[in-house]
Amino acid sequence: MALNETILPEFEHEMVNTRKTLERVPEDRFEWQPHRKSWTMQGLATHLSNLPSWTLHALNEDSIDIAPVDGEPPKMTPAKSNKELLATFDKNVSAAREAIAQASDEDLLRPWTLLSGGKSLFTIPKMAVIRNFVMNHTIHHRAQLGVYLRLNDIAVPAVYGPSADEEIM
Repeated sequence: MALNETILPEFEHEMVNTRKTLERVPEDRFEWQPHRKSWTMQGLATHLSNLPSWTLHALNEDSIDIAPVDGEPPKMTPAKSNKELLATFDKNVSAAREAIAQASDEDLLRPWTLLSGGKSLFTIPKMAVIRNFVMNHTIHHRAQLGVYLRLNDIAVPAVYGPSADEEIM
């Protein structure tokens, strides 16, 4: 079995659950944040909608510099509406899914480096970038968004099992 075939089902499962969570983000609470050091709900949801695009960075590039010496770090434009949030997410998931489906074992095993200010923070295989920086990172922030929803009395979707708000369907 090819490596891309092993990761696609996991990717699909996590993206479906992430979309269910993003669907619940209310526009009238976009500016809400649990603490002054925390992201706003809008900022966190925007970040989640963009995380699948890291798949393309991983597969199409050999590195990314999060604090380039000669330029601006990558920035996200905050979603202006839930509709825009979901459209961005869907577009990024579709492109990521396609990139994973087309990736060969050789592509997925090539090294990828995370840089900051031109200095290497670490190098890992591109498949590990997809698993860690896309899926695990998404799971982490999806759980964080679940707490934001709970603190705003918004039903948290069932993800791996029932939530306090809904059974598995």
